[in-house]
Amino acid sequence: MTNLRSWLFIPGDSDNKLAKADGSTADAIILDIEDSVSPERKQLARDMIRTFLDARPRHERRTQLWVRINALDDAALPDLAAVVGGAPDGIMIPKTNGPEDIVTLGDYLDALETREGVAPGSTRILPVATETPIAPLRLAHFAEISLPRLLGLTWGAEDLSAALGASTNLDSSGKWAMTYQLARSSMLLAAKACGIQAIDTLYVDFRDDAGLAASCMAAAAEGFTGRIAIHPAQVDTINRAFAPSPQAVEHAHRVVAAFAASPGAGTVALDGKMVDIPHLKQAHNVLAMHQAYANRG
Repeated sequence: MTNLRSWLFIPGDSDNKLAKADGSTADAIILDIEDSVSPERKQLARDMIRTFLDARPRHERRTQLWVRINALDDAALPDLAAVVGGAPDGIMIPKTNGPEDIVTLGDYLDALETREGVAPGSTRILPVATETPIAPLRLAHFAEISLPRLLGLTWGAEDLSAALGASTNLDSSGKWAMTYQLARSSMLLAAKACGIQAIDTLYVDFRDDAGLAASCMAAAAEGFTGRIAIHPAQVDTINRAFAPSPQAVEHAHRVVAAFAASPGAGTVALDGKMVDIPHLKQAHNVLAMHQAYANRG
């Protein structure tokens, strides 16, 4: 499965924003029932999201449709009961404490998929894996448990800073403070250990396109595969940053060509350097990703 680069949040109770969703270039849209929806409008959001999903059968979707539910100790079950029958591509679960929460969510999905006639195991899971004080300490445990529904991990700083009683999650230079750097890096390592996607958190200033682009390119260089978007204007910038650059594609073609010119070779010379089989595998990955994103449009 090709990486989902851009994940655009849309409040589930907003007629106006839902109406614009079909025109989005995001790889995934997250229909939200959690933080962007007030308590008195949660049921309305559930109903609107179910209607939205029912009108867009999974096999007809160009963009994946996910739902962010409320936490397991909050309103997760009413949320799931309302939306699973609409066959969302996946569920984003906030405020998880560790992989056991994903096991529990998977059990709920098993039962609801059966009840609703949704293909068993087809609803994937993306947890926000750093929003409670215990969660960053348990990230390594994700690699120790079989979680077949798990598509990736993402992280968040706002709920974590609130849980810690911190007045800010930034240092004096405006970058993530050490605690949040640790949470972010630990999440990246856990995702890679599991062989799943690593999704970076949102970039708050949606008017700062240059800053977003630079931040996304740095994240991609670290190994992140996508990013949360809080405004439609951020989507195309995120898509470009997490797709192979023209320079990377050109280099990948040259690596493949160099090996093709030396059949059976384990290493070849290219631009005065030796490249080996891992470089060839990476080149094939780059070209496959480039083609997949080109086909997606």
